[in-house]
Amino acid sequence: MSSKKHPSADNTYETERLILRPMSREDRDFVFELYNRPKFIQHIGNRNVNTPEDAENYILNRFAPQIEKLGFGNYLLITKEGNEKIGAVGIFQREGLDVVDIGYSLLEEFEGKGYAFEAAQKVKSIGMDDFGLSKISAIISKDNVSSQKLIEKLGLKFKNHVTLPGETEELNYYETE
Repeated sequence: MSSKKHPSADNTYETERLILRPMSREDRDFVFELYNRPKFIQHIGNRNVNTPEDAENYILNRFAPQIEKLGFGNYLLITKEGNEKIGAVGIFQREGLDVVDIGYSLLEEFEGKGYAFEAAQKVKSIGMDDFGLSKISAIISKDNVSSQKLIEKLGLKFKNHVTLPGETEELNYYETE
């Protein structure tokens, strides 16, 4: 029996106010709702998740393989108080980026309460402390000032502008020092 270098891919994590668990097919209705919010489309992009079935396929084809391969990926955010699904946070391997990047999104009604920072801080420590990542990056729309501030508060520094393969938007690129 070989010893695992990485923690289990089905790990659930906790912060003071949140539970973070890997996204699963049962979250398809939530992903469908989140990915079709106007702010998500404006700041993150249209992921062509047009039906709950599209959302389920997105989870199974995009999120699940990375978690299985790397042990980390996209986590659902659930409030401890009220047990509400409020958003997602994760570390992603993206085409066009050499360094894995951290990303997050919340339903608008939960923004401005510190949840995104709390969740991003936890995922950053999971990536760096539990999985031994030496660097984490972030890509953010130039007009998404609140996310830029959050990423800087996390300790990432602006490096340059990037455009991902198949995309046209030039994004701000941040990286841990």
